[in-house]
Amino acid sequence: MADQERVPGTGTWAPRPSRLGSPELTAQGLRKVGYLPNERIASVVYLGEQLAKPVLVEGPAGTGKTELAKSVAQMTGMRLIRLQCYEGLDEAKALYEWNYKKQLLRIQAGQGGQGGQLNGQSGLTEAAWSDLESDIFSEEFLLSRPLLTAIRAPEPVVLLIDEVDRLEVETEALLLEVLSDYQVSIPELGTITATQTPLVFLTSNNSRELSEALKRRCLYLYIDYPSVEREKEIVRSRVPGIGERLAAQISGLVRSLREIDLKKRPSVSETIDLANTLFLLGADEVTPQLAVETLHVLLKYQSDIEKAAAELTVGQRT
Repeated sequence: MADQERVPGTGTWAPRPSRLGSPELTAQGLRKVGYLPNERIASVVYLGEQLAKPVLVEGPAGTGKTELAKSVAQMTGMRLIRLQCYEGLDEAKALYEWNYKKQLLRIQAGQGGQGGQLNGQSGLTEAAWSDLESDIFSEEFLLSRPLLTAIRAPEPVVLLIDEVDRLEVETEALLLEVLSDYQVSIPELGTITATQTPLVFLTSNNSRELSEALKRRCLYLYIDYPSVEREKEIVRSRVPGIGERLAAQISGLVRSLREIDLKKRPSVSETIDLANTLFLLGADEVTPQLAVETLHVLLKYQSDIEKAAAELTVGQRT
């Protein structure tokens, strides 16, 4: 199936040049823009492009799920279109809406000087109202939101649907047509089908179970916290100049904290924050005292800081 592209809206396949090349080239490209993938990450990203299927990326918060989509956009030079999900997100914010103020002005102009009130066809003949209605539900009055913008883009784009697990279950239905056939149905205009297949990434922090219908449309990728060795490599790539020993100590400290029962375990981005902090302070090593004094960089709840400090103190004594 490689080197073929699903033709949007048809379910058929046609020859397709790969923008990523291969799993190995995908990994190399991601590394060049500062994202350090493992073999599975690179493979799933490549297959998502080749099979024209969205990639659902799940895992703990702060493990690089959103950064993966951003990095793919950066390495390919494609525009990133992001839909940030939240409770209460609706069709008007995700797909499209009509410019009601502009429509109202157009109706008023259509009634111009006839003294009609804005209640149905008052002041207008039936034919005139029909023409006006066709006019106000045209492209000129359509406001594209992220999903429709990605579908209508003339050039290849990366579509990021971020934190999809924050949507209500009912709202997920908004995504199904887009993710299945790369098209959007607008009653007043008809079906708008993509002329190119966007690279789609959905991220989830596992705050709730996603629907089977949504999962069925996606390739699945789980990104967990990195190993100590890989996190050390991430730190050294993101904090130029930091020593290998200090980077290793920071990664080991963070791994030990993640094994404690905390309200929020430290993310990779917070590991990088700690590395930057210690590097700026000129630290050569992570002493027990320094680890305790900088816990606020890694942990964001006072109860977690107190619990971690107690664990580190006990560890120091033993």
